[in-house]
Amino acid sequence: MLHTATGAILVLNAGSSSVKFALFSEGGVHASRLVSGELEGIGEKPRLIARGEKAEILVDQELTPDARENAHDTAIKALIAWLEAHLGLETLRAVGHRVVHGGPDFVSPVLIDDDVLARLDKMTSFAPLHQPGCLAPIHALQRIYPDLPQIACFDTAFHRTMPAVAQNLPLPCSYAEKGIRRYGFHGLSYEHIARYLGSKHHNLARARVLAAHIGNGASLCALRHGVSIDTTMGFSVLDGLVMGTRTGAIDPGVLLYMLREEQLSPQEIENLLYHKSGLLGVSGRAGDMRTLREQPYDPAVRMALDLAVYRFVQQAGAMIAALQGLDGIVFTGGIGEHDAQFRRDVCAHLAWLGVTINVAANAVHRPLISTPESTVKVLVIPADEELSIHRHVLACIGDDAVSEPVRN
Repeated sequence: MLHTATGAILVLNAGSSSVKFALFSEGGVHASRLVSGELEGIGEKPRLIARGEKAEILVDQELTPDARENAHDTAIKALIAWLEAHLGLETLRAVGHRVVHGGPDFVSPVLIDDDVLARLDKMTSFAPLHQPGCLAPIHALQRIYPDLPQIACFDTAFHRTMPAVAQNLPLPCSYAEKGIRRYGFHGLSYEHIARYLGSKHHNLARARVLAAHIGNGASLCALRHGVSIDTTMGFSVLDGLVMGTRTGAIDPGVLLYMLREEQLSPQEIENLLYHKSGLLGVSGRAGDMRTLREQPYDPAVRMALDLAVYRFVQQAGAMIAALQGLDGIVFTGGIGEHDAQFRRDVCAHLAWLGVTINVAANAVHRPLISTPESTVKVLVIPADEELSIHRHVLACIGDDAVSEPVRN
């Protein structure tokens, strides 16, 4: 594979056993998205799924694992080989990666070298269940194509604008010196929202906006003049709202009870908090809200759904207090974009702020769902972390159309 001053840019958004990807053509900030898709079941039954510019399926095939090599190596090689064969791709200019945690050191996108990768590996303790998955494709590409430029883009970086008081934790100062503080996440998604408002809704871009990224992972962000001043996730992605299988905010006394009275190990508690709680834990049925919607009369399911709405409204109040008012709400993420009932229930609880929505517009997920009389504008904007990563890659490799980010 070649890489030159011109060519396509590949964006990878990796989880523990899957990788979402998007390939952008040449053309700087005006590049088109040629292909998007997923590598699923990495390490088990790997599968490559790719869609074209009109969302048509281009490929959906199982991959043959190679026991002699790393599972991510197999998946990444298969992806790039398919891109080359299907698109006649001769040049790949660079690869951009979503990295969950940048820690205290990485506050902007950075070109990856051995030193950067070693520092990112050391941050695994900050996000032990997410960071390894984010870094696995980076390691794979470094082994397979060592000369290919790779850029790390951090989900924590967007929240570096939060005031110090919002980043601090009430612990002995020695912990802050170790990097233990509130970071916030979903930053690449919120960055896309801020940029979208700047281009499409100029008044909101300069106003007080509650941005809500609601999916299996969920958080709120207080945006003022397009920058983050507070967010509901903190040191980890466990904090804040009720999520699919994660607790959200919880009294630490509960964890002490689990340690003392139930004698659970740290690993058992970690598994419970990340994988057995949230909507799944409360309902006892599922962590997917679409599945729960099919059982609306089950009391446990009803409690799970009500708790998700209640915690949203409760913590929205904290974000609105930080903003000192509210001019707009933006829903994004899988639930935020596609669950009309969740949006309706949340907005009904915020009616005291002057929020009113158009029921018909909300039902069909229109971009604007508030009524003309609403004192708060309510929008639904599709998430696009990949586009944010693409812009950062262009900046890091010197595209004149994009300002250069601060180097770490």
